[in-house]
Amino acid sequence: MKIEDIILISCMGPPGGGKSIITQRMQRHFNIITYTDLGNESITMIFSKIVKAFLGGYSNKVADSIDQLVESTQLVYRGVADNLKPTPSKSHYTFNLRDISKIFQGVVACDSKRTVETVDVIRIWIHENQRVFGDRMINNQDREVLLNLLLTEAEKFKLKKADIFNVDRILFGDYIAGIDGENRPYIQIDDIPLMLSKIVEYLEDFNSGTKHPMKLVMFLDACDHVNRICRILRQP
Repeated sequence: MKIEDIILISCMGPPGGGKSIITQRMQRHFNIITYTDLGNESITMIFSKIVKAFLGGYSNKVADSIDQLVESTQLVYRGVADNLKPTPSKSHYTFNLRDISKIFQGVVACDSKRTVETVDVIRIWIHENQRVFGDRMINNQDREVLLNLLLTEAEKFKLKKADIFNVDRILFGDYIAGIDGENRPYIQIDDIPLMLSKIVEYLEDFNSGTKHPMKLVMFLDACDHVNRICRILRQP
């Protein structure tokens, strides 16, 4: 059997975190195509324009915080990428600019009526970072690394942890006011018992209209997961 005109296409990432070095002896068989990471100035220009297009019409305090918010997001991203490398037990710890995009996608969804102070923006910013990065963490030690990075950047807005965490856990959702209508406000859930009762209410409504009811106990951590799922489902 004779095989001709075969083209082999492969991909690789930089060595480290379980990825081996590809030898020159192997590389000589390939035409290497690579790309350079975007510089900080390019990233700042791209995301500043996007965020200002959405939040530029908000209050002056919110609009004035945009430039620092973009810079802080980059620093957190690079801090996570540098400090939390992929290993065999954490092979999914791979981060790229798409993660920054997801963070700002959540931030610009905030409600203008509820987001008037700088601390309001920082709360939703921390929440989106914890969803994009934190939900991938496999232990509390890694989550603590992320939280420390976020609180370090929050200090640049003259905010302390006590100012930001007005409740035990920062959660945002768009289902508290009801599930009807397309323009549901994405707001902070500062009443945890209300969130629990709402989710139980939605579960009972679902069970009353189906032949296969779900007999679930909606404790706090379970409702926390439901909140995460709702956030994902509301995205385009």
